[in-house]
Amino acid sequence: QVQLVESGGGLVQAGGSLRLSCAASGRTLPFYAMGWFRQAPGKEREFVTAYSTWRGGLTYYADSVKGRFTISRDNAKNTVYLQMNSLKPEDTAVYYCAADVRIFTSAQTMGRVDGYDYWGQGTQVTVSS
Repeated sequence: QVQLVESGGGLVQAGGSLRLSCAASGRTLPFYAMGWFRQAPGKEREFVTAYSTWRGGLTYYADSVKGRFTISRDNAKNTVYLQMNSLKPEDTAVYYCAADVRIFTSAQTMGRVDGYDYWGQGTQVTVSS
């Protein structure tokens, strides 16, 4: 059984930074795609960013976080990170790590909530104004 475990969430003031981590444990699987989604109260889960191994590495960001958030990956540790800078109150949400063994070749597929088979339990990020 595979588990994705997120950490690093918390409370931060607007303009601050947080770094989320997502580590895969249990049965070792080749996750060719890993990403982050978020869900604010009363809203649907939305795409934040993702990384695919397609053609040496492909990253994709939601417009709302482009230039502020950075996804990175440590393949040796099967861990993905989300560096969040210049945080805004509207970034407040539960952040979920997602992973899949398929190779996603486009932003469209990388951004689909239903495109990932493995999910973490989520970590709360709260940005105060």
